[in-house]
Amino acid sequence: MIQVSHHLLLCATPAKAKCCDPSIGAASWEALKQGVRQLDLENPERAQGIVLRSKADCLRVCEQGPVLLIWPEGIWYGNVTPERVQQILEEHVVGGRPCNEWVIRRTPFQQPSEAQSVSNDPQPS
Repeated sequence: MIQVSHHLLLCATPAKAKCCDPSIGAASWEALKQGVRQLDLENPERAQGIVLRSKADCLRVCEQGPVLLIWPEGIWYGNVTPERVQQILEEHVVGGRPCNEWVIRRTPFQQPSEAQSVSNDPQPS
């Protein structure tokens, strides 16, 4: 089984563009694809795991776009222009240091102890 280190979701070319100019979004998507390839982040033999990338139609932020969401950290970047993509990839995805000046939101996964527990045990009547 292939390990995944990060999943990058870029809201860049929405059908109803509210967050950014669609041409900037498309250019950011191309820069993201190219940067992931140049850094060999899709290599299944990468020790840290592969990096997945997905183009999202809308991440429901509708401002400060293009918007890039990086899991598992739950870091949302705003105004992700093609010029910013490479720095985010190198510093955050590879280096583990978020580019705080462009972060617009943080929604990390809850730790298991913090999450509401779900049980398969039958509930008492």
